[in-house]
Amino acid sequence: ANRGEIACRVIRACRTLGLPTVTIYSEADAEAVHTWMADERVCVGPADSAESYLRSDRILQACADLKVTLIHPGYGFLSENPEFREACDDAGVGFVGPAAHAMRQMGVKTVARETMLAAGVPVVPGTDKGLRDGTHATEMANEMGYPVMLKAAAGGGGKGMRLVTEGQDVAAAFEGAQREASAYFGDDTVYIEKFIERPRHVEVQVLADSFGNTVHVFDRECSVQRRNQKVIEESPAPHLSESTRLKMGEVAVQAARAVNYVGAGTIEFLVDPDENFYFLEMNTRLQVEHPVTELVTGVDLVVEMLRVAMGHPLSLNQAQIQQRGHAVECRIYAEDPSKNFLPSPGQLTVYRPPMGPGIRVDDGCVEGGEIPRFYDPMIAKVSAWGPDRQSAIARMDAALAHFEIAGIAHNVPYLRWVMASAQFQGGRYDTGIVAQLGEYTAQIQDDLQAKVFAALTAHRQGRTGGKSEGKPHSEWQRAARNWIVR
Repeated sequence: ANRGEIACRVIRACRTLGLPTVTIYSEADAEAVHTWMADERVCVGPADSAESYLRSDRILQACADLKVTLIHPGYGFLSENPEFREACDDAGVGFVGPAAHAMRQMGVKTVARETMLAAGVPVVPGTDKGLRDGTHATEMANEMGYPVMLKAAAGGGGKGMRLVTEGQDVAAAFEGAQREASAYFGDDTVYIEKFIERPRHVEVQVLADSFGNTVHVFDRECSVQRRNQKVIEESPAPHLSESTRLKMGEVAVQAARAVNYVGAGTIEFLVDPDENFYFLEMNTRLQVEHPVTELVTGVDLVVEMLRVAMGHPLSLNQAQIQQRGHAVECRIYAEDPSKNFLPSPGQLTVYRPPMGPGIRVDDGCVEGGEIPRFYDPMIAKVSAWGPDRQSAIARMDAALAHFEIAGIAHNVPYLRWVMASAQFQGGRYDTGIVAQLGEYTAQIQDDLQAKVFAALTAHRQGRTGGKSEGKPHSEWQRAARNWIVR
């Protein structure tokens, strides 16, 4: 019950288990890759996700028509919707994920905080109830001390969040967070947390079955964020002591057990410079960045999710799960870094993903296909594994350098720029790394202008000489290729 690269990922896992598949799609996705990967497909409505991918009634009707027995929700859309989970239960359709009660307990951040406090899990100091108004928010912020973070109780993905450093700004920030929370989540409840300065965002993957077995699958570093959205992730988290790493894993298992969790989930933590860590939230679904965990542990998280949903116990115990090597993931988006990362939907006139040892590409598109304007502009996720961190980064950079994309703007040069920075290379960065790196737009503009000039010059020389134009290894083609890649 999803689209794009995650639908393709789930279909591949189903093939591993010999399971036939049905995929849903909107009218805008009629020719999308996931629609022809599945054994059957069903259109559930027009392009607007509210009339297609979010229509649980149409999805469940398709299940009834085609005798579907199990739904994997992927991430986004209905993946963390307890009402959808309950509707699946009522319809007698299995759901690959936790029960509705776990979604509710962990999906609303104020309830999650209360639950974790009761379970003895460390949480960021803050309010456990929603704020009444701007005046109440100011009073609580003054009592807590600045800086503080206002957050949507039902939020995620950086929506409904405001950082406040001075008392005079609290009321306006509260109103802004409340408006955004209402627009994105249909719930305008906002609460407040003490802002942890120079925090790292480290998360722990957990797996649990219905037989009482719960394990952690180690950690991921997710501190490279732009506008509170993750951009680059890696596993294991660099420069984290083994004692802290193991303790975080134990606490993550403790958190999952507190809500009788079943399936794959992620416990997210904020880690301060002294390695004190605090529960941030739980994602009751598969994470976008799950490939790095799979690369360093060899655990197929989607297969485990499917097996658990089919009534089987986990295939691994905690002692059998080990980290090996290092992995990095980059999210490739159809967006223009030179225009404040404005989405750049359109046709992929050139799309040739990289290959090679240790390289994994999760995508749902092909050359000539479209990146629709109606949905998240992700093109692909590129992951690189190496025996150590530096080799993984080197493989990733080489992979991005050979990722050919044209027809739309994309963020590949930006990702390479971030990874080349001293902060990222050293591995001692926090969630402020993107802001610390400063402005990027002017640099990319100058770089593109230079490459365009070089390509045109080479093309002109090829035409004048009458020898190189059209040949496979002409200067024009090499220059054009370089321009597309970089």
